[in-house]
Amino acid sequence: MDTTPQHTDPAASSRTPAPQHKEATTRAPAPRRIAFLGLGSMGLPMARRLLDAGHPLTVWNRTAAKAAPLAAAGATLAGSPAEAVRDAEVVITMLADPAAARAVADVLIPALRPGTHWIDTSTIGPDATRALAARLPEGVTLIDAPVMGSVDRAATGELLILAGGDTAPVADLLGLLGTVTACGGPGDGAALKLVLINAAVGGVALVAESLALAEALGLPRDLALRTLGAGPLAGAVGRATATGSYFPVALAAKDVSLATGVTKLPLLEAVHRLLLEDPSLLAEDLAAVAR
Repeated sequence: MDTTPQHTDPAASSRTPAPQHKEATTRAPAPRRIAFLGLGSMGLPMARRLLDAGHPLTVWNRTAAKAAPLAAAGATLAGSPAEAVRDAEVVITMLADPAAARAVADVLIPALRPGTHWIDTSTIGPDATRALAARLPEGVTLIDAPVMGSVDRAATGELLILAGGDTAPVADLLGLLGTVTACGGPGDGAALKLVLINAAVGGVALVAESLALAEALGLPRDLALRTLGAGPLAGAVGRATATGSYFPVALAAKDVSLATGVTKLPLLEAVHRLLLEDPSLLAEDLAAVAR
């Protein structure tokens, strides 16, 4: 995460020192037993940050081999979602889509204990999030906390976390992953994620179309990129040319589909068709559509 600069107070030397018997001490939060489910390109570095911070971590992934780096670093590998969450104080999920979230929830919800906090960082939309919240046993809370940012920011703890629900009990853990924007109640974080991610995906698609137009007009690509990047599309150009990010085109298409299922969005419907146009790009980063 960004380091906050420390400013020196020029008046500090003239103040009376505090009595020694009132010396303040800063204590790190106690380790929390965490279960992390879903170790894809985003989940793996997020889980690594929690493990590196000293929290006892149990992990589960549908493809168990992806958990090997964490197991080698001291995490406990669980054989099922239920086994992973059985003794957890905090459960964190990072799953691909609503279907995957529902399938994992079917197994883990019966194993949740009262007092458990479940943080879902998946992008599954507000309807699916609220449906999960409605299924929870008494004493279990759900915070929907989808994130903005790719694998590079996940590794450095610089994600933007869009949180719906009461984050106070898990603020220390969320702080290891990024900066929290409070969005309201359960499902509101998921809703804002759809707004932001679709703006980002649509922006990259617009850059791709602009570059196609520039090529058709005989303009050099670098000239088009440089001048587009100097205008209101600067952020979209940056994402379209990023090299340290990984957001598969297939997942971008899923996120657009979640949005177009809410209301009529003609531009995003066209973006959805563009994303699915070339099947060979589905596993590539979103930037591939603008190459």
